[in-house]
Amino acid sequence: MARKNLLAGLVDTPQDTPAEIATSYPMRGASKSMVRSLGELAQQAEKFLEGEAVVELDPTTIESSFVSDRMEDVSQEFEELKQAIAERGQDSPILVRPHPSLADRYQIVFGHRRARVAKELGRKVKAVVKTLDDRTHVIAQGQENSARANLTFIERASLAKRLADLGYDRADIASALAANAAAVSKMMSVAERIPQAVIQAIGPAPSIGRERWLELSLLVGKAANDTKVKELVEAAVFSSLASDDRFNALFNGLNRAGKPVRKVVAGTKDSWQPADRSVSAQYINTGKAFTLSLKAKNASGFGQFLSDNLDRLYAEFVSKEVNKGD
Repeated sequence: MARKNLLAGLVDTPQDTPAEIATSYPMRGASKSMVRSLGELAQQAEKFLEGEAVVELDPTTIESSFVSDRMEDVSQEFEELKQAIAERGQDSPILVRPHPSLADRYQIVFGHRRARVAKELGRKVKAVVKTLDDRTHVIAQGQENSARANLTFIERASLAKRLADLGYDRADIASALAANAAAVSKMMSVAERIPQAVIQAIGPAPSIGRERWLELSLLVGKAANDTKVKELVEAAVFSSLASDDRFNALFNGLNRAGKPVRKVVAGTKDSWQPADRSVSAQYINTGKAFTLSLKAKNASGFGQFLSDNLDRLYAEFVSKEVNKGD
């Protein structure tokens, strides 16, 4: 049938793809400016384990984190970890917290793959149990994964989107991902343009970096491509491909002409809220424009206050700018 050949010739990576794409996302050049040193992140993650007793837990009593950071994908890396633990045992403990709503159960903060290995091997898992609030949980989880440098770009982007959907602000998301505001905005733009179902269908795509995901998001984001995206993803052969090849098949299928994808400058998004939560501000700064929107109970009144005081506020701004040059 024609649908079976829909992806024919679309899997090969473009010839002009930089060799650096084959490396792990957090270790490539651009990312070195957006994360702190892996050694520093590792030390921060290890602080959650310092001075704590290591216990052995039945992995069946442990639930996954309330925010997932990995896509299920059978990988050689997991099989190698499983073999290593089977032969040498578990070198480092995982971090769990008492489950916030289930008695006598735990929730993983970091160490999902080690817990999964223990379960598959029928062994207990070495763990540190520590009481953490949700915010500390997600930051510890993100920093440990960043330190290990084994989350792909799209896994990081999806995690950023999930945290935003849960109500975390950009500062907390940046801390969890050890990324700056601009990097988080790019992650969010990709995860917002590409439907989650399509991201899940592609999978973690370990060799695909930020720039190509940004290009794909622009192609998928075109309303005219909706039908084509659906056809490509639902083609019988698509799911049989490796994750990187699924990405390439979709990208090449949407970019048949092979023309460079026009990139857009993603604005830096952020939010602000006072302690009483009576107003919520979201703003986008593209460098050429600044957009501010207000919501919640005091949005109208605070917005009017800002409007009435624009002359004074701008005068203060100009005065500070002048003083900077002195």
